[in-house]
Amino acid sequence: MEMFQLVDREGNPAGQATREECHGNPLLIHLVVHLHVMDPHGKLLLQKRALSKDTNPGLWDTSVGGHVRAGENVLDALSREAREELGIDASGARFLYGYLYGSAFETEFARCFLLIHTGSVVPDPEEIDEVRFFSLDEIARLVGTGSLTPMFERELTMLRQRLEHLR
Repeated sequence: MEMFQLVDREGNPAGQATREECHGNPLLIHLVVHLHVMDPHGKLLLQKRALSKDTNPGLWDTSVGGHVRAGENVLDALSREAREELGIDASGARFLYGYLYGSAFETEFARCFLLIHTGSVVPDPEEIDEVRFFSLDEIARLVGTGSLTPMFERELTMLRQRLEHLR
């Protein structure tokens, strides 16, 4: 049984719960990691979520996203998810920000990272239907069309602001 790390509204550890308990109960805040993978030209890799996913199937989303297991270190979770989803090494990723996101279905506290990547990616076909690099302007034109996950749409503003500060 997969156990997720629960956190409080500031991201501090607050217990554990199963996937089934977390998905469907927005009162249980669980910790997730997001990795934004960019190429050296500033294009952002998005993944199209597999149609078999229980949340947001078929929508474009963060390059890598996954749950932190109960008791797992955030960087270990980031490395695990990057390997599982895209077959890449995330050890060079840098922390960007953290934020709380809630919906009627669940509440997540996301720790978000950036990785400039020049190698290939090998998407996991059970998790991902497609990957593609987009310019930030191309992504901005997709906002509000129903093509992006709601959480990624919310995060996009934070990502763009943070990238401006890094330049």
